[in-house]
Amino acid sequence: MRLALEEDLEVVGEARDAAEAIPRASALRPDVVLMDVDMPDADGIMGIEKLRTVAPESAVVILTLRDDAATRERIRVAGAAAFVAKHQTEETLLVAIRRVAHGKQRRHDRASAAREEGHRDDMRDRGGP
Repeated sequence: MRLALEEDLEVVGEARDAAEAIPRASALRPDVVLMDVDMPDADGIMGIEKLRTVAPESAVVILTLRDDAATRERIRVAGAAAFVAKHQTEETLLVAIRRVAHGKQRRHDRASAAREEGHRDDMRDRGGP
C-alpha cells in the first residue's frame, strides 16, 4: 500500500496482528488506525473495541473483504469511524482516511477553542483581561 508515499499522511507504526496492533496503538496514539477485519490472531471487530479502550482518541478505519450489511453494522456498533471494502479503489481508502483525520482535527480545534474560551471566562471572573 502506498500510504507512506502520500505527502499529507504519516505512517507512524505497523503491526502484523492484533497482538502487536493494540499495544502499539496505545503507545503511539495515532490519529487514525487502519485495521483489517480479518487478522491472523483475532476478529478485527473485537480489535476495534479494544482500540477504543486503549487509544480512545484514535479513529479506526476498517478495511475488509466482507462487504455485507451485517458486517458493516457490527463494525459501526464497535465504533469504527469508517469502512472500506477491499474491492474499492485505493483512492476510496485514502479519502476515508483523510476524512476521518480531518474530522478529528475539526473536533480537536473546536475543543481547543472551547477550552480557550473557558480560560478567558475564568480570567474575566478573576478580574483579568
